[in-house]
Amino acid sequence: MKHGIHKIFILSIVLLYPSFWLLSQNRDQDLERALVTIQPENIYGYCKILSSARFSGRLTGQEGYRDAANWAAERFREWKLRPLDEMTGFLQPYPSPYTIVDKAEMVMIIGKEKTDSPKDVSSQEFILGKDFLPCFFSDSGQKTAEVVFVGWGISAPDLGYDDYTGVDVRGKFALCLRGAPDDRDRRFDDYNHLFHRVKNAIDKGALGLLIVAPEPLANPSSLWKEGLTHAIISVETGDRILSGNGATCAQLRKLLTVCGNPLSFSLRARIRYTVISRHFPEGIGYNVAAYFEGSDPGLRKECLLIGAHLDHCGLHMGLLYSGADDNASGSSVVLGLAEAFSKLKRKPKRSVLFVLFGGEEMRIMGSEYFAGRGLPQFEKMDGMINLDMVGEGDGINCAYGANALNLKDAFDRADVERNILRKIEPIEGASQVSDHLPFFRKGVMCIVLSSNGPHFDYHKPGDTIYRINPEIMTDCARLVLRGVYAWADR
Repeated sequence: MKHGIHKIFILSIVLLYPSFWLLSQNRDQDLERALVTIQPENIYGYCKILSSARFSGRLTGQEGYRDAANWAAERFREWKLRPLDEMTGFLQPYPSPYTIVDKAEMVMIIGKEKTDSPKDVSSQEFILGKDFLPCFFSDSGQKTAEVVFVGWGISAPDLGYDDYTGVDVRGKFALCLRGAPDDRDRRFDDYNHLFHRVKNAIDKGALGLLIVAPEPLANPSSLWKEGLTHAIISVETGDRILSGNGATCAQLRKLLTVCGNPLSFSLRARIRYTVISRHFPEGIGYNVAAYFEGSDPGLRKECLLIGAHLDHCGLHMGLLYSGADDNASGSSVVLGLAEAFSKLKRKPKRSVLFVLFGGEEMRIMGSEYFAGRGLPQFEKMDGMINLDMVGEGDGINCAYGANALNLKDAFDRADVERNILRKIEPIEGASQVSDHLPFFRKGVMCIVLSSNGPHFDYHKPGDTIYRINPEIMTDCARLVLRGVYAWADR
């Protein structure tokens, strides 16, 4: 009897195998057809449009960003993807104040004009773009004031550390270095950012903050306060301001790192800083979202999110920051993937959600807003793939959450054919700030993909379409399509 049952079982497998094989073959062929639709000229074309002067550098809240969001939403509509909200469509609005800086000047004054003789007073004018660059959220005004060195500019009472201990910066400019008392201590990650440094300066009563960086780069990640003027300055500029005290940025960085304690003091130099800007407190940002519904009646309530930030730095000091690599490239890959998925006849079991976030350059405001809202269509987010700067180089770097090893393995298998994955490493908490972070903190499995560069014109006007490699964006899109399809269909 048992022998007969065994024969029947084997016969059933033999009879059913052609059906399984045919289903698998059809599914593979359908996926291959979708892969073929991802072509360099298409993705490069999207990147060229998004990084053109038409959208004015896509600063969140500004008109150019709104137009770019509408353009992307129209693509989702054209491909017959589904909006998250039938009433509001593909756009998710949220508050996004912004500031446009039109003009700035900075002069260093050595000596006390009212007490020293004229021969003891000297001044040096700093060169805009080379020596300093105003922060995006600077208010208008002209201030002349003393400067106080405040180490890393970090005030973290919960960690027992405060660079403002023992000094008074009220009515003065605070000057700080980028970094933390211990770069290996992940507890300082949230404090080691421009926004928190500016907030500390505001709380301590400073007129403004001067942040020393290897070079002055555009950075909209700050906050506006009436009367506050702040800037990014070069190391050379920092050395010139410190020279009256016989110090350099390198020396102070070494002392702060070795000692691990605050090292703050008043400087002999004074700064005259002039800014002309326009603040728009009623600005509105947008996330652009659409989804491709899965085929399984139960599993379609789970979704895998593919996202990238659509915004960049806009117009600053009359210069256009096009943001082709950062991050028209990632947005273009998301668009290419959305188009490819829309042409699949055999859907994966789970749904795939496509989101272009606003405000990544402004403290990941768009993704924070999105992650903080519910998704009524879905019961679970089954993973988040973040594409940030995938337009330069010949390979793709991958960072993954500790809980995303199986998802990473799906991408490893998807890479067998093209072999474009290069550096693969774990996500290290808040030190890697991009749109995956709000989801990572909620325990969602996250993968972050970026190209291996070099990204020479990061946050500079030179980040234009002419730096973009169409082939690496195409290979990245095909890698994600294979990996996401396999994961969503398991």
